[in-house]
Amino acid sequence: MDSYALTDSVIINLVLCGVIFLLYSILREQPSNVRVYFRGRLASRCWTFERFVPSRSWIVDAFAANEKELLRTGGMDALVFHRIIVFSIKIFAVVTVFGGILVFQVNYFDQLNCHDPSLKVFTIENVKEGSRWLWTYCLGLYIITCSACILLYIEYKNIAKMRQAHLTGSPTNPSHFTVLVRAIPWSSEESYSDSVKKNFTNYYLSHQMVYQPGASAFVSFKTQDGASAFVSFKTRYAAAAARRVHLSSNPMLWVTKMAPEPQDVDWSNLDIPFRQFWIRKMGTLVATIAFIFVFLYPMAFVQVLTQLDELEKTYLVQKAFPFLKYMSQLVTAYLPSLILNLVLYAVPPTMMLFSRLEGSISLSGRQMNACCKVLYFTIWNVFFVSVFVRFVIGYYINQWSASSNVKDIVAELAIAVPRQVGFFTTFVLMYGWISLACEAIQISALFRNLGKRFIQRIRDDSSNETLSFPYHKEVPRLLLFGFLGFICSILAPSILAFVWAYFMLAYFVYRNQIVNVYTSKHDTGGQFWPIVHNTTIFSLIITQITTLGAFGIKRSLVASGFTIPLIICTLIFNEYCRRRFLPIFKSNDAQVAI
Repeated sequence: MDSYALTDSVIINLVLCGVIFLLYSILREQPSNVRVYFRGRLASRCWTFERFVPSRSWIVDAFAANEKELLRTGGMDALVFHRIIVFSIKIFAVVTVFGGILVFQVNYFDQLNCHDPSLKVFTIENVKEGSRWLWTYCLGLYIITCSACILLYIEYKNIAKMRQAHLTGSPTNPSHFTVLVRAIPWSSEESYSDSVKKNFTNYYLSHQMVYQPGASAFVSFKTQDGASAFVSFKTRYAAAAARRVHLSSNPMLWVTKMAPEPQDVDWSNLDIPFRQFWIRKMGTLVATIAFIFVFLYPMAFVQVLTQLDELEKTYLVQKAFPFLKYMSQLVTAYLPSLILNLVLYAVPPTMMLFSRLEGSISLSGRQMNACCKVLYFTIWNVFFVSVFVRFVIGYYINQWSASSNVKDIVAELAIAVPRQVGFFTTFVLMYGWISLACEAIQISALFRNLGKRFIQRIRDDSSNETLSFPYHKEVPRLLLFGFLGFICSILAPSILAFVWAYFMLAYFVYRNQIVNVYTSKHDTGGQFWPIVHNTTIFSLIITQITTLGAFGIKRSLVASGFTIPLIICTLIFNEYCRRRFLPIFKSNDAQVAI
């Protein structure tokens, strides 16, 4: 993709974003849309002429909301989500300033090829082999890594304190004193209830066998394998201790875990036999891998569209599609990202279905499971598969245009990331900026509201319909853009301004959604943050390895030698954080329980 095609894409997406946000600022002022844009508050609006004029008041209101209000309205998960955005803004402010001041200029001026219309002139591909300026890339890698690690440590420490304060300061809940016991062994001599009473008689205050809501009454489970019970203890410490103690030498019997909150229980999955869990887990793993392979076809098609300007130079393509040269710029600028964006919308609901089939007993646990699946899927397909397909297309073009050897193939693979910067930039514009605008305007909820008012003729909708925040969709989106920003920060820094602008826009949009639109139905206590930490470390490691390969191609032994210790230090830092903070998010310590 050349710079002209990228400019076209930027202009198109900026215009679309502006139009959608202007439309949102008007629609949110209409009294008929109160239940669309103010579900959390159910605010009222009076009729005034100003409500038909675009307004920036929602930006001011979103900025005015403090973290205490976010915690009160959205829970600990909403606060952690907000901290993810703040962390991203801070780190990419550092990365963007450094990349724009130093690396970007070195990429552009290190060779005389400054007037090439392609984006190559803004990447490390434009730097001469053995250039004396390659030390700046190594310095930049150290600055980015050190800044990210320092900010990660500060955020991990602060969020761990917030989680402990949230657990100790939250109102007393029955789930704090209760463990869920599964795989209760069947006995012909006593009932399940008697077995539970016998095993917990020294500690329990009461116990209640699990019941499932039915059509007209509560029906107790009677199968020998779906046997479960909620066991309540006198203290939170006793419940935490019982959670860790194995009641049987067989780990498949008397399996205990802390009970979820009543509104967080997935009652439909409690009747799944415990022995089926690993079968379901393996089945969903196979289904996820199959879904990833099916997704290779649209990814390959998208990459072909991004390389039309190069493919049209080959003889076979010119003969088969002579009209491509007249439309390749428009197609490569916008169509690939649009197709990929539409296809990716099917991923979160599919992964949520897989997580439900896997047998999670809590809604929050299902959402966290789906979040990880969506994250792995998007990073693998959007980055690794696209880079691989780009390499295959590049090798095909070279094979038809000139003789290629092993050295050319290795070089093509090493510079595949810089050559993808145009596609990644348009992807950030479409999947990031446009998605934020659509999130603010709530297209599906808006059309449902219009259908109720003008088709069903429901003027006074008194239903208490609320939405919970889709963490399984939005957390992976933030982390994916952070991953792309880190990867391209040294090799192709022209993307950084668009990534940082996305996080700034996300800051206002998501704060507005948390305060006004969404309500908290269940809460994990901030357990999304370890996922963020691990993904950031993974992003840094991949960035360092990719840059190390670029140093090898550019024949800079000094820069390569200084990069290897940085990789080792990053892994050591991750291991320290894993031992220092991760146990706080896995289970409650005795001090907090007491």
